[in-house]
Amino acid sequence: MKCPFCGYQDTKVIDSRPSESKKRRRRECTKCGKRFTTYEVVEKPQLMVYKRDSSFEPFDRDKLFKGLQTAIKKRPVSVDSMNQLVDDIENTFANRMQTETTTAEIGDMVLAGLKKLDHVAYVRFASVYKDFSDVDSFIQIISELSDEDSKK
Repeated sequence: MKCPFCGYQDTKVIDSRPSESKKRRRRECTKCGKRFTTYEVVEKPQLMVYKRDSSFEPFDRDKLFKGLQTAIKKRPVSVDSMNQLVDDIENTFANRMQTETTTAEIGDMVLAGLKKLDHVAYVRFASVYKDFSDVDSFIQIISELSDEDSKK
């Protein structure tokens, strides 16, 4: 680590501790003796999303979260649960070191997560995501949920 004061290349770590999602390190230059703080952050690869219209755009956590908010509106689902779902989706791609995905893959992950959290939110999200065009589509997905519940 280069000293910001004198530019010397050799510094030593005096103290290291976690700080939010970072690691805070207090360092001292071995030449001039001045101290400074650095933060170590895990770098995630930039995830690009291939959309239905054949365009690419960077993954937007806020956009996904807003879509979830719409689906869970007036439902007993906590914000922490929603954050956890978005974190799980983001981390899945980061752990795979995947840099490209499709909206379909993200949508399927959201549906799987919502199915565990709240069935009404699941149906709401599915109706938009799968572009339901008639009542039969709603009846079919609700029947599938009912069948799964009766098997439990």
